[in-house]
Amino acid sequence: MVMDASSRIKPILGLLAWMVAVFAAAAFGAAASVQAGSFYRQLLRPSWAPPASLFGPVWTVLYLMMGVAAWMVWREYGFHRSGAALWLFLVQLALNALWTWLFFSWRLGALSFLEILLLWLLLLITLILFWRLRPLAGALLLPYLVWVTFATFLTLEVWRRNPHLLG
Repeated sequence: MVMDASSRIKPILGLLAWMVAVFAAAAFGAAASVQAGSFYRQLLRPSWAPPASLFGPVWTVLYLMMGVAAWMVWREYGFHRSGAALWLFLVQLALNALWTWLFFSWRLGALSFLEILLLWLLLLITLILFWRLRPLAGALLLPYLVWVTFATFLTLEVWRRNPHLLG
């Protein structure tokens, strides 16, 4: 079977669109974290807290995996046939970007903790939906879920230790 040029380019453009979406969310979050390094160093952190320099590389890999996972579901099912999976992915992606603003820019410890709990729940549901549609896409979200789980406990502990900085 011979594929025409438009059927070959559509998946590539789709992958590009999903990468733009996830890295737009990353850029939105990054805008809130311009001064995050110095603020992070001021915080009383548990001994198991990673250095600030680790967050950028970890998130870059996670965003790449997230974009590929969403693209795989979109490529196989499109928006209409994927049910709520891709819409839920976009909602959790927005929550992901919002967390940085809540924690680092607005310094709202309680709200950032509640928000990351909601993010974790929506991410878990997204992962399950992706897994049902395309198991590899769900598997690509597993490291993201592990990282958000870790970040949830870190958020709680840092907020608990710094009520004077995270009101």
